[in-house]
Amino acid sequence: MDTRRRRWENGATILRDRAVRIPLPNTDAERTLRDHLVSFADASVRRSELLADPDLPLTEAYGVELDEMHRAFEHRLRQLTGEDYREVADAYLRGERDDWVGALAVYYLECYYRLQARLTLDDEMFLLAVLRYPDCFTVNLSFAVGEIGGDAVRYESPRHADTDLTDDHQERYFAECQYSQREAAEYIGDRIRHVHDTVRDPDTTPFDERKYGGFIYITGRRGSVFSEYLGPLDPDPNRFDDDATVPGLVPEGPEITRAKRELLTDAEFVA
Repeated sequence: MDTRRRRWENGATILRDRAVRIPLPNTDAERTLRDHLVSFADASVRRSELLADPDLPLTEAYGVELDEMHRAFEHRLRQLTGEDYREVADAYLRGERDDWVGALAVYYLECYYRLQARLTLDDEMFLLAVLRYPDCFTVNLSFAVGEIGGDAVRYESPRHADTDLTDDHQERYFAECQYSQREAAEYIGDRIRHVHDTVRDPDTTPFDERKYGGFIYITGRRGSVFSEYLGPLDPDPNRFDDDATVPGLVPEGPEITRAKRELLTDAEFVA
């Protein structure tokens, strides 16, 4: 436990107020980015369908999305380091290497570990933001304690509730939970277009119409109540004054700082 706690503390230093910047040197790279985000969008739609099913627990619905993120993280890690990405990350944390490959390995692994735990950690929020620029894109993953504001959707899970209700009240409570989950499913299905708009097809969309884009996704739980926000995020054309040549960690950017301020309430970032 102490080793894991130290790992999370060290990883939090890597994650906090940082983003990953990945070059987009050609249309093949754009297609790869589009494929990853379309897969994420498809998994989110599948999750929304499961949310609307009254016979399935929320954990199963979230598992679909987590599996897709796991595949994306592992794909990126193997691209960076091969099969020994955990050893690369551990060496970086021990101070045995100090390079962008080690830093990114830690970033991706810590994000995945925290995503795995998000259904068991009450009051913690997860934020994912992707911004597209002419020659690169950035990915920011943050974890915080607080409230999601904006026009977020909220729904309740009876399996996470600590209630002692009579049979009549329990039946009504379950029905209200199912209704809130169906509303959440409609919200996700309607707003998933913002993910697709971020990465327009390079084979059918002129460059000037696809060189900028972005979305932000925030989800969290407080007790039995889950909250989600999904919306567009406008990239700042003046954010970078250099060309993207290799992947690396960069400051989170003014767009993310502003979104955190506008969309979160009393947020304390833990990573």
